[in-house]
Amino acid sequence: MSPLEPALDLFIAHVRVEKGLAENSVEAYLRDLRRYVEHLDALGVTAWERVGRTEIQVHLAELVRRGLSPRSQARALSAIRSLHGLLFAERLTALDAADEIDSPAPGRRLPELLSHDEIARLLAAPDPRGAAGLRDRAMLELLYATGLRVSELVSLGVNDVNLETRVLIARGKGNKERIVPVGAPAAEAVKAYLAIARERLLRGRRTKDLFVTPRGGRMTRQGFAKLLGRYARAAGIRRRISPHKLRHSFATHLLEGGADLRAVQAMLGHADVSTTQIYTHVDRSHVKRLYDRFHPRA
Repeated sequence: MSPLEPALDLFIAHVRVEKGLAENSVEAYLRDLRRYVEHLDALGVTAWERVGRTEIQVHLAELVRRGLSPRSQARALSAIRSLHGLLFAERLTALDAADEIDSPAPGRRLPELLSHDEIARLLAAPDPRGAAGLRDRAMLELLYATGLRVSELVSLGVNDVNLETRVLIARGKGNKERIVPVGAPAAEAVKAYLAIARERLLRGRRTKDLFVTPRGGRMTRQGFAKLLGRYARAAGIRRRISPHKLRHSFATHLLEGGADLRAVQAMLGHADVSTTQIYTHVDRSHVKRLYDRFHPRA
Protein backbone atom coordinates (compact mmCIF):
# COMPACT_ATOMS: atom_id res chain seq x y z
CA MET A 1 0.00 0.00 0.00
CA SER A 2 1.17 3.52 -0.74
CA PRO A 3 2.44 5.42 2.35
CA LEU A 4 0.15 8.26 1.22
CA GLU A 5 -3.00 6.10 1.28
CA PRO A 6 -3.97 6.50 5.00
CA ALA A 7 -4.62 10.21 4.38
CA LEU A 8 -7.41 9.24 1.98
CA ASP A 9 -9.17 7.30 4.74
CA LEU A 10 -8.97 10.37 6.96
CA PHE A 11 -10.31 12.57 4.17
CA ILE A 12 -13.24 10.27 3.30
CA ALA A 13 -14.25 10.02 6.96
CA HIS A 14 -14.09 13.83 7.16
CA VAL A 15 -16.31 14.53 4.13
CA ARG A 16 -18.81 11.84 5.10
CA VAL A 17 -19.22 12.90 8.73
CA GLU A 18 -18.30 16.60 8.85
CA LYS A 19 -19.42 17.71 5.40
CA GLY A 20 -22.31 15.29 4.93
CA LEU A 21 -21.51 14.80 1.25
CA ALA A 22 -23.70 12.48 -0.80
CA GLU A 23 -22.20 9.05 -1.45
CA ASN A 24 -21.90 9.75 -5.19
CA SER A 25 -19.79 12.85 -4.45
CA VAL A 26 -17.64 10.91 -1.97
CA GLU A 27 -16.98 8.19 -4.57
CA ALA A 28 -16.07 10.78 -7.23
CA TYR A 29 -13.63 12.51 -4.85
CA LEU A 30 -12.09 9.16 -3.95
CA ARG A 31 -11.52 8.26 -7.62
CA ASP A 32 -9.83 11.61 -8.23
CA LEU A 33 -7.63 11.31 -5.15
CA ARG A 34 -6.58 7.73 -5.87
CA ARG A 35 -5.45 8.85 -9.31
CA TYR A 36 -3.57 11.70 -7.61
CA VAL A 37 -1.86 9.31 -5.17
CA GLU A 38 -0.85 7.03 -8.07
CA HIS A 39 0.75 10.06 -9.74
CA LEU A 40 2.68 10.95 -6.56
CA ASP A 41 3.80 7.33 -6.14
CA ALA A 42 5.13 7.37 -9.71
CA LEU A 43 7.11 10.51 -8.83
CA GLY A 44 8.61 8.72 -5.83
CA VAL A 45 6.85 10.89 -3.23
CA THR A 46 6.56 8.98 0.05
CA ALA A 47 5.23 11.65 2.44
CA TRP A 48 2.67 14.46 2.15
CA GLU A 49 5.25 16.90 3.53
CA ARG A 50 7.20 16.45 0.28
CA VAL A 51 4.29 17.49 -1.95
CA GLY A 52 4.51 21.01 -3.32
CA ARG A 53 2.80 23.11 -5.95
CA THR A 54 5.03 21.65 -8.65
CA GLU A 55 3.82 18.08 -8.05
CA ILE A 56 0.18 19.21 -8.13
CA GLN A 57 0.65 21.25 -11.30
CA VAL A 58 2.39 18.34 -13.03
CA HIS A 59 -0.59 16.14 -12.11
CA LEU A 60 -3.06 18.70 -13.48
CA ALA A 61 -1.06 18.90 -16.70
CA GLU A 62 -1.26 15.10 -16.96
CA LEU A 63 -5.05 15.28 -16.65
CA VAL A 64 -5.11 17.72 -19.56
CA ARG A 65 -2.87 15.41 -21.59
CA ARG A 66 -5.25 12.51 -20.92
CA GLY A 67 -8.09 14.55 -22.37
CA LEU A 68 -10.17 15.14 -19.24
CA SER A 69 -12.77 17.85 -19.66
CA PRO A 70 -12.28 21.19 -17.88
CA ARG A 71 -15.17 20.27 -15.59
CA SER A 72 -13.46 16.98 -14.59
CA GLN A 73 -10.18 18.81 -14.10
CA ALA A 74 -11.90 21.34 -11.84
CA ARG A 75 -13.49 18.56 -9.79
CA ALA A 76 -10.11 16.80 -9.40
CA LEU A 77 -8.48 20.03 -8.23
CA SER A 78 -11.34 20.61 -5.79
CA ALA A 79 -10.69 17.17 -4.28
CA ILE A 80 -6.94 17.85 -4.09
CA ARG A 81 -7.50 21.25 -2.47
CA SER A 82 -9.86 19.76 0.09
CA LEU A 83 -7.37 17.02 0.93
CA HIS A 84 -4.41 19.36 1.38
CA GLY A 85 -6.57 21.82 3.34
CA LEU A 86 -7.50 19.00 5.73
CA LEU A 87 -3.89 17.83 6.09
CA PHE A 88 -2.85 21.38 6.94
CA ALA A 89 -5.75 21.88 9.37
CA GLU A 90 -4.87 18.62 11.13
CA ARG A 91 -1.20 19.76 11.29
CA LEU A 92 -0.05 16.79 9.26
CA THR A 93 1.73 19.19 6.90
CA ALA A 94 3.38 22.53 7.61
CA LEU A 95 1.97 24.18 4.46
CA ASP A 96 -1.12 23.88 2.27
CA ALA A 97 0.48 22.78 -1.02
CA ALA A 98 -2.68 23.43 -3.06
CA ASP A 99 -3.17 26.99 -1.86
CA GLU A 100 -3.47 29.59 -4.64
CA ILE A 101 -3.50 27.09 -7.52
CA ASP A 102 -5.98 28.41 -10.08
CA SER A 103 -8.88 26.26 -11.26
CA PRO A 104 -9.42 25.52 -14.95
CA ALA A 105 -12.51 27.29 -16.23
CA PRO A 106 -15.24 24.64 -16.52
CA GLY A 107 -17.03 24.56 -19.82
CA ARG A 108 -20.83 24.52 -19.53
CA ARG A 109 -22.71 22.45 -22.06
CA LEU A 110 -26.36 23.15 -22.47
CA PRO A 111 -28.37 20.25 -21.02
CA GLU A 112 -30.19 17.91 -23.39
CA LEU A 113 -33.96 18.03 -23.05
CA LEU A 114 -37.08 16.10 -23.89
CA SER A 115 -39.80 17.90 -25.82
CA HIS A 116 -43.32 18.19 -24.42
CA ASP A 117 -44.45 15.50 -26.86
CA GLU A 118 -41.63 13.14 -25.86
CA ILE A 119 -42.48 13.65 -22.19
CA ALA A 120 -46.14 12.83 -22.85
CA ARG A 121 -45.22 9.63 -24.72
CA LEU A 122 -42.74 8.60 -22.03
CA LEU A 123 -45.21 9.09 -19.17
CA ALA A 124 -47.82 7.04 -21.05
CA ALA A 125 -45.42 4.13 -21.72
CA PRO A 126 -45.84 2.07 -18.48
CA ASP A 127 -48.75 -0.37 -18.48
CA PRO A 128 -50.97 0.54 -15.50
CA ARG A 129 -52.66 -2.89 -15.50
CA GLY A 130 -49.78 -4.39 -13.52
CA ALA A 131 -48.22 -3.49 -10.18
CA ALA A 132 -44.82 -2.72 -11.72
CA GLY A 133 -46.43 -0.52 -14.35
CA LEU A 134 -48.31 1.49 -11.73
CA ARG A 135 -45.08 1.95 -9.78
CA ASP A 136 -43.11 2.97 -12.85
CA ARG A 137 -45.74 5.46 -14.00
CA ALA A 138 -45.78 7.00 -10.51
CA MET A 139 -41.98 7.31 -10.52
CA LEU A 140 -41.85 8.87 -13.99
CA GLU A 141 -44.69 11.29 -13.23
CA LEU A 142 -43.12 12.29 -9.92
CA LEU A 143 -39.65 12.77 -11.41
CA TYR A 144 -40.91 15.08 -14.14
CA ALA A 145 -43.36 16.88 -11.81
CA THR A 146 -40.73 17.73 -9.19
CA GLY A 147 -37.32 17.79 -10.90
CA LEU A 148 -35.86 15.53 -8.20
CA ARG A 149 -32.46 13.95 -8.63
CA VAL A 150 -32.86 10.21 -9.17
CA SER A 151 -31.07 9.55 -5.85
CA GLU A 152 -33.68 11.74 -4.13
CA LEU A 153 -36.52 9.96 -5.89
CA VAL A 154 -35.49 6.42 -4.92
CA SER A 155 -34.75 7.44 -1.31
CA LEU A 156 -38.25 8.85 -0.71
CA GLY A 157 -40.15 7.32 2.18
CA VAL A 158 -43.91 6.84 2.30
CA ASN A 159 -44.20 9.66 4.84
CA ASP A 160 -42.18 12.06 2.69
CA VAL A 161 -45.08 12.59 0.28
CA ASN A 162 -48.28 14.35 1.33
CA LEU A 163 -50.91 13.64 -1.31
CA GLU A 164 -53.52 15.87 0.32
CA THR A 165 -51.43 19.06 0.23
CA ARG A 166 -49.49 17.79 -2.83
CA VAL A 167 -45.98 18.42 -1.52
CA LEU A 168 -43.01 16.21 -0.76
CA ILE A 169 -39.85 16.47 1.30
CA ALA A 170 -36.69 15.87 -0.74
CA ARG A 171 -33.31 15.25 0.86
CA GLY A 172 -30.59 16.58 -1.40
CA LYS A 173 -26.83 17.02 -1.28
CA GLY A 174 -25.49 17.26 2.24
CA ASN A 175 -28.78 15.73 3.44
CA LYS A 176 -30.44 19.15 3.17
CA GLU A 177 -34.22 19.02 3.12
CA ARG A 178 -36.48 21.04 0.85
CA ILE A 179 -40.22 21.07 0.19
CA VAL A 180 -41.24 20.59 -3.45
CA PRO A 181 -44.79 20.90 -4.85
CA VAL A 182 -46.28 17.90 -6.67
CA GLY A 183 -48.58 18.30 -9.67
CA ALA A 184 -52.06 16.74 -9.74
CA PRO A 185 -51.28 14.00 -12.34
CA ALA A 186 -48.20 12.90 -10.37
CA ALA A 187 -50.15 12.90 -7.11
CA GLU A 188 -52.87 10.76 -8.70
CA ALA A 189 -50.27 8.34 -10.08
CA VAL A 190 -48.64 7.96 -6.65
CA LYS A 191 -52.08 7.51 -5.05
CA ALA A 192 -52.94 4.70 -7.50
CA TYR A 193 -49.60 3.03 -6.83
CA LEU A 194 -50.08 3.18 -3.04
CA ALA A 195 -53.67 1.95 -3.26
CA ILE A 196 -52.90 -1.21 -5.22
CA ALA A 197 -49.37 -1.87 -6.40
CA ARG A 198 -47.08 -1.30 -3.44
CA GLU A 199 -48.63 -4.01 -1.25
CA ARG A 200 -48.64 -6.43 -4.18
CA LEU A 201 -44.93 -5.85 -4.72
CA LEU A 202 -44.09 -6.15 -1.02
CA ARG A 203 -46.20 -9.31 -0.49
CA GLY A 204 -46.53 -8.82 3.25
CA ARG A 205 -43.05 -7.40 3.88
CA ARG A 206 -42.66 -4.07 5.74
CA THR A 207 -40.55 -1.08 4.72
CA LYS A 208 -40.73 2.72 4.93
CA ASP A 209 -39.43 3.10 1.36
CA LEU A 210 -41.96 4.51 -1.08
CA PHE A 211 -40.84 2.81 -4.29
CA VAL A 212 -40.09 -0.90 -3.90
CA THR A 213 -39.24 -3.96 -5.98
CA PRO A 214 -40.83 -7.45 -5.88
CA ARG A 215 -37.98 -8.50 -3.59
CA GLY A 216 -39.20 -6.05 -0.98
CA GLY A 217 -36.20 -3.72 -1.28
CA ARG A 218 -35.91 -0.12 -2.36
CA MET A 219 -35.77 0.66 -6.06
CA THR A 220 -32.17 1.54 -6.95
CA ARG A 221 -30.81 4.33 -9.16
CA GLN A 222 -29.42 1.76 -11.57
CA GLY A 223 -32.67 -0.20 -11.66
CA PHE A 224 -34.70 2.90 -12.40
CA ALA A 225 -32.26 4.03 -15.12
CA LYS A 226 -32.75 0.67 -16.88
CA LEU A 227 -36.53 1.00 -16.65
CA LEU A 228 -36.33 4.53 -18.05
CA GLY A 229 -34.31 3.34 -21.04
CA ARG A 230 -36.86 0.62 -21.74
CA TYR A 231 -39.79 3.03 -21.58
CA ALA A 232 -37.99 5.57 -23.76
CA ARG A 233 -37.58 2.94 -26.46
CA ALA A 234 -41.24 1.94 -26.10
CA ALA A 235 -42.18 5.61 -26.51
CA GLY A 236 -40.21 5.83 -29.75
CA ILE A 237 -37.43 7.99 -28.30
CA ARG A 238 -34.28 6.81 -30.06
CA ARG A 239 -31.64 8.87 -28.28
CA ARG A 240 -30.23 7.90 -24.91
CA ILE A 241 -32.36 9.11 -22.01
CA SER A 242 -31.13 9.49 -18.43
CA PRO A 243 -33.09 10.43 -15.29
CA HIS A 244 -31.18 13.71 -15.22
CA LYS A 245 -32.68 14.66 -18.60
CA LEU A 246 -36.10 14.64 -16.95
CA ARG A 247 -34.73 17.03 -14.31
CA HIS A 248 -33.37 19.29 -17.07
CA SER A 249 -36.70 19.14 -18.88
CA PHE A 250 -38.61 20.00 -15.69
CA ALA A 251 -36.53 23.14 -15.10
CA THR A 252 -36.55 24.31 -18.71
CA HIS A 253 -40.27 23.76 -19.25
CA LEU A 254 -41.00 25.74 -16.06
CA LEU A 255 -38.89 28.68 -17.25
CA GLU A 256 -40.45 28.51 -20.71
CA GLY A 257 -43.81 28.85 -19.00
CA GLY A 258 -42.68 31.98 -17.15
CA ALA A 259 -41.59 30.57 -13.78
CA ASP A 260 -39.34 32.68 -11.54
CA LEU A 261 -35.67 31.65 -11.59
CA ARG A 262 -35.40 31.72 -7.79
CA ALA A 263 -38.44 29.46 -7.45
CA VAL A 264 -36.90 26.96 -9.87
CA GLN A 265 -33.64 27.15 -7.91
CA ALA A 266 -35.48 26.31 -4.68
CA MET A 267 -37.32 23.38 -6.26
CA LEU A 268 -34.12 21.95 -7.76
CA GLY A 269 -32.24 22.35 -4.48
CA HIS A 270 -29.40 24.36 -6.03
CA ALA A 271 -27.28 26.14 -3.41
CA ASP A 272 -26.32 28.88 -5.88
CA VAL A 273 -28.61 30.51 -8.43
CA SER A 274 -25.72 30.53 -10.93
CA THR A 275 -26.17 26.75 -11.24
CA THR A 276 -29.81 27.25 -12.19
CA GLN A 277 -28.99 30.02 -14.67
CA ILE A 278 -27.82 27.51 -17.28
CA TYR A 279 -31.52 26.84 -17.92
CA THR A 280 -32.06 30.48 -18.84
CA HIS A 281 -29.62 29.91 -21.74
CA VAL A 282 -31.72 26.97 -22.88
CA ASP A 283 -34.85 29.09 -22.55
CA ARG A 284 -33.30 31.86 -24.65
CA SER A 285 -32.44 29.38 -27.39
CA HIS A 286 -36.08 28.23 -27.32
CA VAL A 287 -37.27 31.84 -27.67
CA LYS A 288 -34.91 32.43 -30.58
CA ARG A 289 -36.22 29.33 -32.38
CA LEU A 290 -39.76 30.62 -31.95
CA TYR A 291 -38.71 34.04 -33.27
CA ASP A 292 -36.99 32.54 -36.30
CA ARG A 293 -40.04 30.40 -36.99
CA PHE A 294 -42.82 32.93 -36.58
CA HIS A 295 -41.49 36.46 -37.12
CA PRO A 296 -42.16 37.59 -40.72
CA ARG A 297 -38.76 39.29 -40.99
CA ALA A 298 -36.66 36.91 -38.90
